[in-house]
Amino acid sequence: MMEKSPKRKKRCAAVVLAAGQGKRMQSQVPKQYLLIGDKPVIYYALKTFQDSFIDEIILVASKDDIEYCRKNVVEKYSFHKVTHIAAGGKERYHSVYEGIKAANCDYIFIHDGARPFVTEEMLERAYRCVAQYDACVIGMPSKDTVKIADSEGFAMATPNRDTVWTIQTPQVFSYDLIRKAYTLLIEKEQELLQKSIKITDDAMAVETFTGQKVKLIEGSYSNIKITTPEDLKMAGVLLQNGGK
Repeated sequence: MMEKSPKRKKRCAAVVLAAGQGKRMQSQVPKQYLLIGDKPVIYYALKTFQDSFIDEIILVASKDDIEYCRKNVVEKYSFHKVTHIAAGGKERYHSVYEGIKAANCDYIFIHDGARPFVTEEMLERAYRCVAQYDACVIGMPSKDTVKIADSEGFAMATPNRDTVWTIQTPQVFSYDLIRKAYTLLIEKEQELLQKSIKITDDAMAVETFTGQKVKLIEGSYSNIKITTPEDLKMAGVLLQNGGK
C-alpha cells in the first residue's frame, strides 16, 4: 500500500485550467463543459483535487464563462476548495500565470481541466517527488515510435523510443520556482515570439528560464486529455470502467 503524504505537509494549491476553446472538438460548447456520463468534463478533475490533500483550488476559466462556471460547476457540486476563479488569457501560459498569481502555497499542481482521470494516487506520488526535486511532471513512456519532421513534412530524425515520454498533467513545482519561470516568460514574451519559440508546457518554462531539471514520474495511459470527439468517446468508456 502506498505510504500517505505526511500530515504536517507544505501548503499545496492546484491550478486547474478550463479556459480553452477546444476548436478541435468541433463543438459550440467548450470541451470542459461537455458531458461524460451525466457530469461535465471539468467536474472529474475538480472532484479528485477536492477529495485530496490539496488545500486550495484556483480554477482558470474564460472571462465570458466565469459566472457560468461558478454557478454550474463550483456551486452546483459544492467544490468548496475552489477559492478563486481567474480569467484566462490568450495562450495557455497566460492562463497559467493568472492561476499562479492567485495561489497561496508552497507547492503548486498545474492541471489541464480536460484531463478527467487524474487520481489521488498520482497526486500523492507527485507531492513526494516535488518535495525532493522541486519540479516534477506526470507522463508516460511513449508506446509509439516518434519522428521529427522537417518543414516539408518529411521524416528527419527518429529519437530512441526508450528516451521519449508523452507528458501529461499535473505538473508540480515549488511555488517560488514556477513563479520565477513564468514571470520571466511573460517579460520575454515578445522576444520568444520573434524567435518563433513556443513554450508548450510548464516544465519547458522552468527548464528554459531557471535551468532547473524536471523529474519525470509515471502517470497513467488512462490520464488522457480530451481534445477531439474521439477522445470524448474514449472517456465515456474509461468512465464506465472506473477511469481505467
